[in-house]
Amino acid sequence: MKKLSLGFAALALLVAAAVPASADFAVVKFGDKSCRAWADHKAVPAGPGWKYLWVSVPSWDVAQGKGAYAMKHHWCRQWWK
Repeated sequence: MKKLSLGFAALALLVAAAVPASADFAVVKFGDKSCRAWADHKAVPAGPGWKYLWVSVPSWDVAQGKGAYAMKHHWCRQWWK
């Protein structure tokens, strides 16, 4: 029984190691109308008056592209890289 449970534990570790890590990015708009790409959408920005423009963006480059879109449409006054 111990060998069986040890086998399942080893299998679980292998599966966890084989699954690629995914980072979720977001585009955040702050109270002063400045925007930036946020590295983890689960980490809440500090300060009042912020909101998400996009959540669960798959990569940093896509978040930067969404920020350019927000700047083009005058949703943001300033873009922080």
